[in-house]
Amino acid sequence: MSMLGVNDMLAAYQYANKAQKNNATGKTGFADTVKQTTGSDSVSRTEAYKDYLKQKYGNVRYESIGRDQKSLERAGKSMSGNDVVIAPNILEQMASDPEKAAYYEGKIDDFFNATPMLTASFAAKGLVYEPGGVVVHEDGSVTYIGGCSDSPERVREVNEINKAKREKETAQRKESIERSQEAAEERRQQIEIAYKKQAMAEAFANRIVGAGMVTYTSTPEVMGSAIAAYEKNIMEAAGILK
Repeated sequence: MSMLGVNDMLAAYQYANKAQKNNATGKTGFADTVKQTTGSDSVSRTEAYKDYLKQKYGNVRYESIGRDQKSLERAGKSMSGNDVVIAPNILEQMASDPEKAAYYEGKIDDFFNATPMLTASFAAKGLVYEPGGVVVHEDGSVTYIGGCSDSPERVREVNEINKAKREKETAQRKESIERSQEAAEERRQQIEIAYKKQAMAEAFANRIVGAGMVTYTSTPEVMGSAIAAYEKNIMEAAGILK
């Protein structure tokens, strides 16, 4: 913002006082007074009006901000709660047109007047209202920027809930792992028992087979007598010998 001369500064403060009285009685306000007292010098009028706005709102700057989400988010990050951003072309209209000035100042005032109500409303829900500021765009639209966050109490409550949830999930995972390990150990023992049973059965079967395969060793005389006895039994069975 360019600097004003001493006379302009004095005039601006006088205009501000008149504006406050006019606003209190429902008249158009400061812009009308500036227009009437500064004549056709639009530069001086605009500068005086900018000084008035700064006195009224404090943190005021003049730039064009887009209405897209990205531009608004970027603007919101730089705001401290009482920011007023006005597009330069709208500022010129406000400085020269009392009705425009009254309209946009009313929009800006609505934002700040609503702050206590919104603060109480959000607090009732356990939230903290975080006002950003007001943006008057170059197309004449007005955007209120603000947000909310959890209160410290709510943050602690949520953290405790999340902690309990994590502990429960950890305990459930541990229990699941333990059950899996127990099941795996049980399966291992069952396999081991089955293997032992199979090994015992195979060993027992081998002994039975071995017992049926006996080899006899004898002298030729004994073998001859055995064969003769065998032949005799056959012949008797056939009825040849009696």
